[in-house]
Amino acid sequence: MAMASRFWASKAASYLKISTFNRAFASVVKDLRYADSHEWAKIDGNSATIGITDHAQDHLGDVVYVELPEVGVAVTQGSSFGAVESVKATSDINSPVSGKVVEVNQELSSSPGLVNGSPYEEGWIIKVELSNTNEVKSLMDSDQYSKFCEEEDNH
Repeated sequence: MAMASRFWASKAASYLKISTFNRAFASVVKDLRYADSHEWAKIDGNSATIGITDHAQDHLGDVVYVELPEVGVAVTQGSSFGAVESVKATSDINSPVSGKVVEVNQELSSSPGLVNGSPYEEGWIIKVELSNTNEVKSLMDSDQYSKFCEEEDNH
């Protein structure tokens, strides 16, 4: 019984925190690059770790499922490679860069809420070996992305 009430209490606390915490705009990480479809890429040499932004997860609401691609699949900049399903909607995840998927975050299969709770760290979605490093130049930096989100939210 103690376990059940503790589980209920943590669910209630989580729900209340998410429901009552209203912020002006989402956090943006300085060293990442951003797509206008609200995915981020952390570039490290010839590889990129990819996820959805804090702004995106905030608008989606509680994520309940993440559709992951297979390792070895080719992704193309601007094209969908998976989907995020939330209590509000299902949205495609577009790759900010082109390349080959070398790793997927299997933790998301059992804990899709990591996308909400830690979108830039534990909630990463895939890692890609880049096929064209020049594509990174077309992505926004943190300042450009912050301005983009502010303008988008005002329309």
